[in-house]
Amino acid sequence: MKFTQLQENLRKALLGRIESGKLTGLKLARQIGVEQGHISNFLNHKRGLSLEAMDRVLSVQKMSALDLIDPHEISKRATMMPKSESDFENVVLVDASVASRAALIMQRDVKDTLKFKKNFLKRLRTSAKARDKWHRFVLIKVDARNGMSMFPRLLPGATVLIDRHYNVLQPYRRGATDRTMYAVRTPSGCTVGYVEVSKRNLVLRPHNQEYPVQVINLRETESPSDAIVGRVCHVGIET
Repeated sequence: MKFTQLQENLRKALLGRIESGKLTGLKLARQIGVEQGHISNFLNHKRGLSLEAMDRVLSVQKMSALDLIDPHEISKRATMMPKSESDFENVVLVDASVASRAALIMQRDVKDTLKFKKNFLKRLRTSAKARDKWHRFVLIKVDARNGMSMFPRLLPGATVLIDRHYNVLQPYRRGATDRTMYAVRTPSGCTVGYVEVSKRNLVLRPHNQEYPVQVINLRETESPSDAIVGRVCHVGIET
């Protein structure tokens, strides 16, 4: 972000305070020790402010330079997407709670990175409910119970690749013998299973019939696609 954009964001912030009645141009001019016309010209795009004047404005208005930066820009700068090699893409491993709720993955939440062929990832189809502003691929490790509930397709500790841009209940491949596995948001994070909709509930069915069906209640404003973290598109099991 350039200094000119920061100055424009400061102008918008001050105009917002003036429009809401919290500030006047005269009061601001007196606070920073300049003529009212100087502030008026700044607010009307007729001139800029020096760095010293901007500092005084931030001080008297109890603002920080961070308040002038787009929150999305801050999040983007703070994320960790490791540099990829020519033929491989780095995909981050995170906790299930992060995978289910965080649109952008922050550096502090990254536990590890694994490499996947770019050609493989590019071939994967998205759904109509794609989350364009979400990091698409993430990895999680399934816990012991979830791993055994999906045995033999999963095992405890298996690493699953989740495509968070595929969050609709449509079979990924027509006529496939294997049912589509989804990661679904739960109060404690997310879990993997076969998913069905029943009224205002998501029904998670295990592969291992010795384990019970799990029912997740949807909020009134929540759709099934909101609760679906994404499609499981790859499973890695350590031997």
